[in-house]
Amino acid sequence: MTATEPIAGAGTNGALAAVATDLTKVYGTGETRVIALDGVSAGFRRAQYTAIMGPSGSGKSTLMHCLAGLDSISAGSVRLGDVELSALSDKQLTLLRRVKVGFVFQSFNLLPTLTALENITLPMDIAGVKPDQAWLDNVIETVDLRNRLTHRPSELSGGQQQRVACARALASKPEIIFADEPTGNLDSRSGAEVLGFLRRSVRESGQTIVMVTHDPNAASYADRVLFLADGKIVDEMHDPTSDLVLERMKRFEATRTV
Repeated sequence: MTATEPIAGAGTNGALAAVATDLTKVYGTGETRVIALDGVSAGFRRAQYTAIMGPSGSGKSTLMHCLAGLDSISAGSVRLGDVELSALSDKQLTLLRRVKVGFVFQSFNLLPTLTALENITLPMDIAGVKPDQAWLDNVIETVDLRNRLTHRPSELSGGQQQRVACARALASKPEIIFADEPTGNLDSRSGAEVLGFLRRSVRESGQTIVMVTHDPNAASYADRVLFLADGKIVDEMHDPTSDLVLERMKRFEATRTV
Protein backbone atom coordinates (compact mmCIF):
# COMPACT_ATOMS: atom_id res chain seq x y z
CA MET A 1 0.00 0.00 0.00
CA THR A 2 1.43 3.37 -1.01
CA ALA A 3 0.61 6.69 0.58
CA THR A 4 -1.22 7.80 -2.56
CA GLU A 5 -3.20 4.60 -3.02
CA PRO A 6 -6.96 5.09 -2.52
CA ILE A 7 -8.26 3.42 0.61
CA ALA A 8 -11.54 1.52 0.57
CA GLY A 9 -12.90 3.48 -2.35
CA ALA A 10 -16.49 3.18 -3.46
CA GLY A 11 -17.77 2.58 -6.95
CA THR A 12 -18.57 6.24 -7.59
CA ASN A 13 -17.93 9.54 -5.90
CA GLY A 14 -21.65 9.65 -5.11
CA ALA A 15 -21.11 6.82 -2.63
CA LEU A 16 -18.41 8.77 -0.82
CA ALA A 17 -19.22 11.22 1.95
CA ALA A 18 -15.61 12.44 2.02
CA VAL A 19 -12.43 11.74 0.12
CA ALA A 20 -8.83 12.90 0.50
CA THR A 21 -6.43 12.64 -2.43
CA ASP A 22 -2.67 13.06 -2.00
CA LEU A 23 -3.43 15.15 1.09
CA THR A 24 -0.39 16.86 2.56
CA LYS A 25 -0.31 19.14 5.59
CA VAL A 26 2.87 20.94 6.61
CA TYR A 27 3.33 23.13 9.67
CA GLY A 28 6.16 25.65 9.99
CA THR A 29 9.13 26.33 7.74
CA GLY A 30 12.85 25.67 7.76
CA GLU A 31 14.11 23.86 10.84
CA THR A 32 10.67 23.98 12.44
CA ARG A 33 8.97 22.39 9.40
CA VAL A 34 6.80 19.38 10.32
CA ILE A 35 5.01 17.17 7.81
CA ALA A 36 1.84 16.18 9.66
CA LEU A 37 0.24 14.42 6.66
CA ASP A 38 2.30 13.02 3.82
CA GLY A 39 0.32 12.30 0.66
CA VAL A 40 -2.69 10.64 2.29
CA SER A 41 -5.46 9.25 0.07
CA ALA A 42 -8.59 7.83 1.67
CA GLY A 43 -12.28 7.49 0.86
CA PHE A 44 -15.07 7.46 3.44
CA ARG A 45 -18.26 5.76 2.28
CA ARG A 46 -21.71 7.00 3.12
CA ALA A 47 -23.40 5.07 5.94
CA GLN A 48 -20.03 3.73 7.11
CA TYR A 49 -18.33 4.03 10.50
CA THR A 50 -14.56 4.54 10.21
CA ALA A 51 -12.13 4.71 13.11
CA ILE A 52 -8.72 6.35 12.69
CA MET A 53 -5.95 5.11 14.98
CA GLY A 54 -2.25 5.71 15.45
CA PRO A 55 0.31 6.80 18.00
CA SER A 56 0.58 10.38 19.24
CA GLY A 57 1.86 12.60 16.45
CA SER A 58 0.78 10.19 13.71
CA GLY A 59 -1.50 12.79 12.11
CA LYS A 60 -4.89 11.28 12.93
CA SER A 61 -6.43 14.44 14.42
CA THR A 62 -4.87 16.56 11.68
CA LEU A 63 -6.47 14.29 9.07
CA MET A 64 -9.87 14.69 10.70
CA HIS A 65 -9.50 18.47 10.95
CA CYS A 66 -8.54 18.72 7.26
CA LEU A 67 -11.41 16.47 6.19
CA ALA A 68 -13.83 18.62 8.20
CA GLY A 69 -12.54 21.90 6.80
CA LEU A 70 -11.31 23.01 10.22
CA ASP A 71 -7.71 23.21 8.99
CA SER A 72 -6.31 24.23 5.62
CA ILE A 73 -4.26 21.80 3.53
CA SER A 74 -0.82 22.34 2.05
CA ALA A 75 -1.29 20.18 -1.07
CA GLY A 76 -3.67 17.64 -2.54
CA SER A 77 -7.45 17.63 -2.37
CA VAL A 78 -10.28 17.19 0.13
CA ARG A 79 -13.87 16.79 -0.96
CA LEU A 80 -17.04 16.56 1.10
CA GLY A 81 -19.54 14.95 -1.22
CA ASP A 82 -19.00 16.76 -4.52
CA VAL A 83 -17.60 19.92 -2.93
CA GLU A 84 -13.87 20.69 -3.14
CA LEU A 85 -13.00 22.42 0.14
CA SER A 86 -9.99 24.35 -1.16
CA ALA A 87 -12.29 26.18 -3.58
CA LEU A 88 -14.39 27.67 -0.76
CA SER A 89 -13.96 30.94 1.09
CA ASP A 90 -13.92 31.00 4.89
CA LYS A 91 -17.57 32.06 4.89
CA GLN A 92 -18.53 29.27 2.51
CA LEU A 93 -16.63 26.75 4.64
CA THR A 94 -18.50 27.91 7.73
CA LEU A 95 -21.83 27.50 5.97
CA LEU A 96 -20.84 24.07 4.65
CA ARG A 97 -19.86 22.84 8.11
CA ARG A 98 -23.06 24.23 9.57
CA VAL A 99 -25.24 22.35 7.07
CA LYS A 100 -23.33 19.18 6.16
CA VAL A 101 -21.05 18.37 9.10
CA GLY A 102 -21.59 17.34 12.71
CA PHE A 103 -18.93 17.31 15.43
CA VAL A 104 -18.49 15.36 18.65
CA PHE A 105 -15.43 16.17 20.75
CA GLN A 106 -13.80 14.71 23.86
CA SER A 107 -14.95 17.77 25.80
CA PHE A 108 -18.70 17.96 25.48
CA ASN A 109 -18.79 21.67 24.54
CA LEU A 110 -22.26 22.23 25.98
CA LEU A 111 -23.40 25.67 27.08
CA PRO A 112 -24.05 25.50 30.85
CA THR A 113 -26.93 27.98 30.84
CA LEU A 114 -28.94 26.05 28.24
CA THR A 115 -31.10 22.99 28.76
CA ALA A 116 -30.29 19.70 27.05
CA LEU A 117 -32.88 20.39 24.34
CA GLU A 118 -31.60 23.94 23.79
CA ASN A 119 -28.05 22.59 23.44
CA ILE A 120 -29.25 20.00 20.92
CA THR A 121 -30.99 22.56 18.70
CA LEU A 122 -28.43 25.36 19.18
CA PRO A 123 -26.62 25.01 15.81
CA MET A 124 -29.95 25.07 13.96
CA ASP A 125 -31.15 28.03 16.05
CA ILE A 126 -27.98 29.94 15.14
CA ALA A 127 -28.46 29.08 11.47
CA GLY A 128 -32.13 30.09 11.61
CA VAL A 129 -33.19 26.61 10.52
CA LYS A 130 -36.31 24.95 11.86
CA PRO A 131 -35.62 21.37 12.93
CA ASP A 132 -37.35 18.42 11.34
CA GLN A 133 -39.48 17.55 14.37
CA ALA A 134 -39.96 13.89 13.46
CA TRP A 135 -36.21 13.45 12.98
CA LEU A 136 -35.44 15.38 16.17
CA ASP A 137 -37.85 13.19 18.13
CA ASN A 138 -36.18 10.09 16.68
CA VAL A 139 -32.73 11.33 17.70
CA ILE A 140 -33.90 12.16 21.22
CA GLU A 141 -35.46 8.73 21.61
CA THR A 142 -32.32 7.07 20.28
CA VAL A 143 -30.09 8.79 22.85
CA ASP A 144 -32.67 8.04 25.56
CA LEU A 145 -32.84 11.59 26.91
CA ARG A 146 -36.57 12.28 26.67
CA ASN A 147 -36.86 12.70 30.45
CA ARG A 148 -33.75 14.91 30.71
CA LEU A 149 -34.46 17.55 28.07
CA THR A 150 -35.17 20.32 30.59
CA HIS A 151 -32.01 19.62 32.61
CA ARG A 152 -28.87 21.72 32.30
CA PRO A 153 -25.44 20.11 31.77
CA SER A 154 -24.55 20.35 35.49
CA GLU A 155 -27.57 18.16 36.21
CA LEU A 156 -26.48 15.44 33.79
CA SER A 157 -23.88 12.71 34.09
CA GLY A 158 -20.85 12.71 31.80
CA GLY A 159 -22.39 10.03 29.62
CA GLN A 160 -25.65 11.97 29.36
CA GLN A 161 -23.76 15.14 28.44
CA GLN A 162 -21.93 13.34 25.67
CA ARG A 163 -25.20 11.86 24.41
CA VAL A 164 -26.56 15.42 24.26
CA ALA A 165 -23.48 16.34 22.21
CA CYS A 166 -24.11 13.36 19.90
CA ALA A 167 -27.75 14.35 19.50
CA ARG A 168 -26.69 17.91 18.68
CA ALA A 169 -24.37 16.56 15.97
CA LEU A 170 -27.16 14.44 14.47
CA ALA A 171 -30.10 16.82 14.84
CA SER A 172 -29.52 18.74 11.61
CA LYS A 173 -29.12 15.54 9.53
CA PRO A 174 -25.49 16.20 8.57
CA GLU A 175 -23.93 14.23 5.74
CA ILE A 176 -20.99 13.25 7.95
CA ILE A 177 -20.06 13.35 11.64
CA PHE A 178 -16.50 13.73 12.87
CA ALA A 179 -15.85 12.46 16.40
CA ASP A 180 -12.54 13.21 18.13
CA GLU A 181 -11.93 10.84 21.08
CA PRO A 182 -15.66 11.01 21.97
CA THR A 183 -15.29 8.65 24.97
CA GLY A 184 -12.02 10.09 26.27
CA ASN A 185 -13.65 11.73 29.32
CA LEU A 186 -16.11 8.92 30.07
CA ASP A 187 -16.07 5.80 32.22
CA SER A 188 -16.37 2.47 30.43
CA ARG A 189 -20.14 2.17 30.88
CA SER A 190 -20.91 5.68 29.67
CA GLY A 191 -18.43 5.25 26.83
CA ALA A 192 -20.18 2.06 25.71
CA GLU A 193 -23.53 3.89 25.70
CA VAL A 194 -22.17 6.65 23.46
CA LEU A 195 -20.42 4.23 21.10
CA GLY A 196 -23.54 2.10 20.89
CA PHE A 197 -25.56 5.16 19.95
CA LEU A 198 -23.09 6.12 17.22
CA ARG A 199 -23.17 2.54 15.92
CA ARG A 200 -26.97 2.57 15.78
CA SER A 201 -27.00 5.92 13.99
CA VAL A 202 -24.97 4.31 11.19
CA ARG A 203 -26.96 1.07 11.06
CA GLU A 204 -30.46 2.50 11.49
CA SER A 205 -30.20 6.06 10.14
CA GLY A 206 -27.52 5.73 7.47
CA GLN A 207 -25.21 8.22 9.19
CA THR A 208 -21.55 8.49 8.16
CA ILE A 209 -19.05 8.69 11.03
CA VAL A 210 -15.30 9.26 11.11
CA MET A 211 -13.89 8.81 14.62
CA VAL A 212 -10.38 9.40 15.94
CA THR A 213 -9.58 7.14 18.88
CA HIS A 214 -6.69 5.50 20.72
CA ASP A 215 -8.96 2.87 22.30
CA PRO A 216 -9.14 -0.58 20.61
CA ASN A 217 -12.52 -1.21 22.21
CA ALA A 218 -13.93 2.01 20.77
CA ALA A 219 -12.50 1.10 17.36
CA SER A 220 -14.30 -2.26 17.49
CA TYR A 221 -17.63 -0.44 17.05
CA ALA A 222 -16.52 0.75 13.61
CA ASP A 223 -16.91 -0.93 10.22
CA ARG A 224 -13.23 -0.42 9.49
CA VAL A 225 -10.10 1.05 11.02
CA LEU A 226 -7.40 3.11 9.29
CA PHE A 227 -3.99 3.07 10.96
CA LEU A 228 -1.72 6.11 10.60
CA ALA A 229 1.97 6.51 11.34
CA ASP A 230 4.23 9.45 10.59
CA GLY A 231 1.54 11.14 8.53
CA LYS A 232 0.82 8.13 6.30
CA ILE A 233 -1.83 5.40 6.20
CA VAL A 234 0.05 2.19 6.92
CA ASP A 235 -2.75 -0.35 7.34
CA GLU A 236 -6.49 -0.91 7.19
CA MET A 237 -8.80 -3.39 8.93
CA HIS A 238 -12.42 -4.25 8.18
CA ASP A 239 -14.91 -5.67 10.71
CA PRO A 240 -12.50 -5.02 13.60
CA THR A 241 -12.61 -6.55 17.05
CA SER A 242 -10.89 -5.03 20.06
CA ASP A 243 -8.48 -7.99 20.24
CA LEU A 244 -7.53 -7.73 16.57
CA VAL A 245 -7.02 -3.98 16.82
CA LEU A 246 -4.93 -4.34 19.99
CA GLU A 247 -2.82 -7.05 18.35
CA ARG A 248 -2.27 -4.88 15.30
CA MET A 249 -1.28 -1.90 17.44
CA LYS A 250 1.18 -4.04 19.41
CA ARG A 251 2.77 -5.37 16.23
CA PHE A 252 2.89 -1.87 14.83
CA GLU A 253 4.61 -0.51 17.95
CA ALA A 254 7.08 -3.40 17.89
CA THR A 255 8.14 -2.66 14.33
CA ARG A 256 8.57 1.01 15.17
CA THR A 257 10.95 0.28 18.05
CA VAL A 258 13.12 -2.20 16.15
